Amino acid sequence: MDERLEKAREIVKKHMWMATTAGIFPVPVLDITFITAVQLKMIRKLAGHYEIPFSGERTRAAIISLGTSLGTGAVSKGFMVSVLKAVPVAGSLTMPFIMPTMAGAATYALGTVFIQHFESGGNFLNFDPDKVRSHFRKQFDKSYNNIDNKPHCFTRDNISNYVGHCKLTNEA
Repeated sequence: MDERLEKAREIVKKHMWMATTAGIFPVPVLDITFITAVQLKMIRKLAGHYEIPFSGERTRAAIISLGTSLGTGAVSKGFMVSVLKAVPVAGSLTMPFIMPTMAGAATYALGTVFIQHFESGGNFLNFDPDKVRSHFRKQFDKSYNNIDNKPHCFTRDNISNYVGHCKLTNEA
């Protein structure tokens, strides 16, 4: 396997774990801020790895655009789960499952989209979220369903098993 691609996958895996952890953060809405920061950091690292000048504004716009492509149901679910953390019993019961799963899946999907774009010679100037929206959604669904069915993957020892199940592809 290409060493450059393998290193890019490692960057995504590391940040997927960080976003999953950020999803556990108990303060409503602040968790979303931390998850977004992790995603920005991941894309900055990927850009550096591919020797592409990083553009924070374009990256934030891409994250928002691709995030909204998940549909109002998923976006609303993520926001509601974040807010639900403020409810004493319900927040304690849902916090460790839903938000970390969504954060990990979204970060994984975002990473695969940018790896594919950078591998094909793209940069931030020619990144078009509309062209990768279906690929992002497919990767999110695949990742979310995989995590959902394999909760054991959230341990630090098993996170690499999870990433092994969700291979990066060049599918459009």
